Parts: sequence; C-alpha cells; structure tokens
Amino acid sequence: MNKIISNKRINKIFNAVGLGSTLFGLLILSILLFDVISDGWRRLGFDFLTSYPSRKPEQAGILSAWVGTVWIMITTALLSIPLGISSGIYLEEYAPKNRFTDFIEINIANLAGVPSVIYGILGLGLFVRGMHLGRSILAGGLTLGLLILPMIILTTREALRAIPSSIREASYALGATRWQTVRYQILPAAIENILTGIILAMSRAIGETAPLVTLGALTYIPFLPTNPVSFSKTIPFAHFSLQGFFDPFTVLPIQIFNWVSRPQKAFLVDAAAGIIVLLIITLLMNGLAVVLRQHHQKRW
Repeated sequence: MNKIISNKRINKIFNAVGLGSTLFGLLILSILLFDVISDGWRRLGFDFLTSYPSRKPEQAGILSAWVGTVWIMITTALLSIPLGISSGIYLEEYAPKNRFTDFIEINIANLAGVPSVIYGILGLGLFVRGMHLGRSILAGGLTLGLLILPMIILTTREALRAIPSSIREASYALGATRWQTVRYQILPAAIENILTGIILAMSRAIGETAPLVTLGALTYIPFLPTNPVSFSKTIPFAHFSLQGFFDPFTVLPIQIFNWVSRPQKAFLVDAAAGIIVLLIITLLMNGLAVVLRQHHQKRW
C-alpha cells in the first residue's frame, strides 16, 4: 500500500516537473517572439518585401533573400523527399535483414546527428568543386537535401513500422502483391506520420545557415534567379528554363545574420523584420503540409 502511494506521488511530481518545463519553454518562446515582433513589425511592408539589400537600413529589403529561400526549399524538397521516402520504403519493406542492411541503418542513424557544417564542407567539396556546380541554388539545394535526407528516411521507416502487421497479412491473404500492399494499404495509413517528419526536416533546413555559408552563399545580391517560365511576344507559347538553378543566391538566415553583424541599430530592426518573414514562410510550409496530411487522413 505504501509503495502504491509512493508511486502516485512520484507520478504527480513527474507530471508537475514536465508541465513546469513545458510552460517555462513556452514562456521563453513567447518573450522572444514578442521582442522580435515589437522591433520588426514597423519595418514590414510592401517596400521591404520588394526591395533589394542596401547599405542604407531605411532602404534595405529582402526580395533576393526570400526568393532565394523559396528556390532553395523547392530544390531541397524535390531532391530529398522522393529519395527519402523511397529509401525508407525499401529498407523497411523490401531489404533483406542481414549485416549489410544493418550497416546501412547504423550509418543513416549516425548521419542524422552529424553537425550541419559538416554537410556544408561535403557540399563544398562534392558539388561546388567536384561537380563544378559553383555557388549555385542547385549546389545549396543538394547540400540541404543531404542534410535532411537521413531524417526523412528514419521518419518514413518509423511510420511504416507503426502500421499493424495484420494489415499486411490481410492484404496478402486477399492475393495482393507486396507493392500493392505498400501502395494501397501501408502508405495511406502511414502518410500522416511521414508528412510530420517531412515538416520537421524542412523546418530545420529553412533555418540552416552554416552549410550555406560554407558553400559561399552571397550576402548581397541585387538580382533574382532566372525565371523558370518566360513568355515572348514573338513566340506564342511559354519558354521553360533551368538556368535559375545555376544562378548565385542568398537566403533569409544569411541576410539576417549580415544585418545583425552591422553596427547600426537600424539594421537590427531590419533583422527583426526578416525573422518575422522567415517565421511566416515556415508557418505557411507547415500549414501546407498539415492540410495535405489531413486530406490523406480523410481519404484513408
């Protein structure tokens, strides 16, 4: 009886400590958000979003930075999400259980914890110098894709592993092949957790600065990447170009870091406004992923 009472007290203490830690973290986050918003909301506006960086803080904008961020995120998603999900499906559903696959699984788990600057050095040697991509959007997207690829693979495997084996057995009993079971039964049931992992991975990538600084991303760019779709007066149809993937770039974290390092206090206001825009982009990406997750959940 005394042991039961003691266990109940320990549970209550643990719940109180957990609740207090959560509230403390939320309090610190609220203070930081309030400080950033109170400093930067006055600077937000159409001119700030459509102007290029400038030496004058009153005229500085983030047009090239937020456009570069969107380009980098799209490139990273196109490269890492299909490869990560496919790799997770293969390792969990198709790969034989032997020493070689165990070796691959251990290395993937280790790569998920490697510091991001190491990926920047890898991207500098492999993509910038080895593949002669230069300091381009494609090199940055490939580097960030490698950064979040282990996270997507691990999340995909955990999501597939959480599906009850009875679903697989029932599908096989009805005569379905392994691919039909994965395509029509396992993936729809696991897509919610997979999208959650993708949200976390992309949220990490959008705020990374060290790999892109190592690659040599510029801090001042007075132009935008080449538009992938253009129209001509002489040609009646649209013209598609991939040149934008090979153009130099900058991103919001680098632009914010550049402003924070300036001695003028007005640049700190610009940095706060840039942080707000970065948060909005992150929330929009997360919101899109949540909508897609709910859509698949309703279909399932």
